[in-house]
Amino acid sequence: MQLSLYPPPGQWNQFFGPALLPDGSTLYFRASLDWGGFGKGDFWQVKFTPIVDFNSDGIVDIADLVALIEHWGKEEPSCDIAPLPLGDGRVDVKDLEMLMSYWQQEILPPELVAYWKLDETQGSIATDIAGGNDGTLSGEPLWQTEGGQVGGALQLDGVDDCLTTPFILNPADGPFSIVAWIKGGVPGQVIVSQIDSADWLCADPSEGRLMTSLVPPAGRIVPPPLVSELVITDGNWHRIGFVWDGSHRKLYVDGVVAAEDTQAALAGSVNGLYIGCGKAMELEIFWSGLIDDVRIYNRAVSP
Repeated sequence: MQLSLYPPPGQWNQFFGPALLPDGSTLYFRASLDWGGFGKGDFWQVKFTPIVDFNSDGIVDIADLVALIEHWGKEEPSCDIAPLPLGDGRVDVKDLEMLMSYWQQEILPPELVAYWKLDETQGSIATDIAGGNDGTLSGEPLWQTEGGQVGGALQLDGVDDCLTTPFILNPADGPFSIVAWIKGGVPGQVIVSQIDSADWLCADPSEGRLMTSLVPPAGRIVPPPLVSELVITDGNWHRIGFVWDGSHRKLYVDGVVAAEDTQAALAGSVNGLYIGCGKAMELEIFWSGLIDDVRIYNRAVSP
């Protein structure tokens, strides 16, 4: 939903109550109060945009169509997207038509604060298409124009290759999520870390299971890193994620919750990120493999 000032055409200048366009896409209303002496009587418009990317993977595709079909004929708010703005209480042909009008379109939700597709073909910059926080390559990572899980990917050598980004978010500020596709690696290597702070996503040093070192602030008792039972260094592609919902740490592997615990807070940091190495660039923990499609959200999602 986007809020913007609307200069009223003729028929609106005598209108004082809210009105919805016949297609439900836009709500018009007039301010009855002012803010600091300004704004009273201004006309505003609110545009409603349906959430058609049901699984939040950034594109409207077969996965979203399957989700809609699974709820066909049912009362399911997440898939009841038409007519705007609130649906009609039933998943039906109207919702299918709305979904298909966005087919194969890339959808960037507002809570997606950083998104490195890693589909570049050359150069030392990885573009953040969501937040403008472009990353800079260090070492000699190789752009793989083919063979990524989603388009191309970045190949790191496990010696000194990594990607450095500006500050994205502070884990102490509230819920957030990070999701990425990875392939390769060995136990003990790090996929994403916050500089001089914590390793967000890594492979545990014993068996290569997905692990996070994001923990609460220092206190009398500091819980250990959260470790899953699922190995991610087996040479296959895996979609991994860490989700902090404000009270729980969760690790995801291939869409499944692989580990979870309860924590009241996370330690904070306002530093940038390393993608492909640990928080202090320690030797022997640089990632040796492929990394693709790294996303960071400022809310809890279900990867």
